[in-house]
Amino acid sequence: MGTVLAVVSQKGGVGKTTTAINLASALALRGRKTLLVDVDPQGAVRHGIGLGEDIAQPGLADVLSGARELQDVVLPTPLPWLRVLLAGSVSESGEHESYGTLISGSERLAELFDRARARGYLVVVDTPPGLGPVTRKVLSAADHVLVPLQCEPLALQTTTQILRAVREASRANPRLALEGILLTMLEPASELSQRVASYVRDQLPPELVFEVAIPRTVATADAFAAGQPVVLRSPDDDASVAYRQVAEVLDGRLR
Repeated sequence: MGTVLAVVSQKGGVGKTTTAINLASALALRGRKTLLVDVDPQGAVRHGIGLGEDIAQPGLADVLSGARELQDVVLPTPLPWLRVLLAGSVSESGEHESYGTLISGSERLAELFDRARARGYLVVVDTPPGLGPVTRKVLSAADHVLVPLQCEPLALQTTTQILRAVREASRANPRLALEGILLTMLEPASELSQRVASYVRDQLPPELVFEVAIPRTVATADAFAAGQPVVLRSPDDDASVAYRQVAEVLDGRLR
């Protein structure tokens, strides 16, 4: 039986999509049957995974609307164990409000997750930034949640909000478990960045924060721009090594 991991953040720009793409890729590299689902209407996964064509390919939005069947829009990747379900036409249409209404008012997303679980997939879901109706709908149907948190002062203001939202979601969905907060964009040479990381670790129980932090590296940005996960493009990069370490931890937990 498979499982569903939602990658959720209170704000954009914290490495959420990069984290979803690289964890899904790293898990697939470990031989886990993995499905990366882009629920964010901005549709950034297609660029970071190398499917960023001028015209958006059909995907989740088209399945939910009934315009396409799931088996017709799940795409292969260069990794044998990784499949991708893009956001679909919503990323080009700009109809984000109606998309949110479509997801929040339907059980089709939960049914899609159930089908993926039944096929043994570890589903990694890239959600929109913030805690709007789309993200809340994902949390209502997921099994696990991971929270990327950028090592900057503003992150300290969002930690309480995101933890409160996860607690609220888990009351409605008892199977939902917080796998932890993943510190991202850590700058080893920045005293401020290091201080934020230390503060987060001091304020939260150790089991809530991954021991591994994801450093900010040039290779990560270059890989996204090139349409490749950094774990594939630059496997020896510090961020790539860190993502693989986190994937190893998750691989052991998400069984």
